[in-house]
Amino acid sequence: MKFGVIVFPGSNCDLDAYHLVRDVLKQPVEYIYYNETSLGQCDVIILPGGFTYGDYLRSGAIARFSPVMPAVADFADRGGAVLGICNGFQVLTEAGLLPGALYRNDNLQFRCEQVFVRVDNNSLPFTRSASLGKVLEMPIAHGDGNYYAPPALLREMEAGGQVVFRYTDHNGDVTSAANPNGSVDNIAGVCNKNGNVVGLMPHPERAGEKILGSRHGLIIFKSIVSYFLDREVF
Repeated sequence: MKFGVIVFPGSNCDLDAYHLVRDVLKQPVEYIYYNETSLGQCDVIILPGGFTYGDYLRSGAIARFSPVMPAVADFADRGGAVLGICNGFQVLTEAGLLPGALYRNDNLQFRCEQVFVRVDNNSLPFTRSASLGKVLEMPIAHGDGNYYAPPALLREMEAGGQVVFRYTDHNGDVTSAANPNGSVDNIAGVCNKNGNVVGLMPHPERAGEKILGSRHGLIIFKSIVSYFLDREVF
């Protein structure tokens, strides 16, 4: 299997993702630049965090029109595994590959801190190595992480298992104090209907080594490696 990390103008977490895949997971990985029109032979695509195109207009709004995005959309439509982290999550919502939208944090602050998120769907390629309800500690760093979807869409998402991660306290309890940005229903990450596209605001690539304070982010990356190893076996 092979990972591809999309690099947009303004991406600043591309190296973090590349390092974790290459040096921690020991898996093949390559950069794919915003002006390319093919994803090559990659099996997993990561849209990393950062401030694509300076976050002008809205976060991810301009990146959504990058030449590489039709290839990402086609890859996702064919069942390819796509992970959007922070700004990458914002790009995926702007592109219509994930439901809902991400607005300015309700406190109007840029929040950079450790948070806890609970795994509410562990049947996906990116969560299969976690137990249902597992609490992960990971950092956030965003000013526009306030997730919103209208009530009817939220009900549909809940019924379809599309709410993947929720902000909680360390015990896994959903509380307003655990919500760093005002996201509706404490939502920290979602997936598409087919479960092959996932976006989340916390940074798992910054929680993959002991020196960083948490290794919980590895669960997400090890899940996808496990998923592809199982596919190869069968």
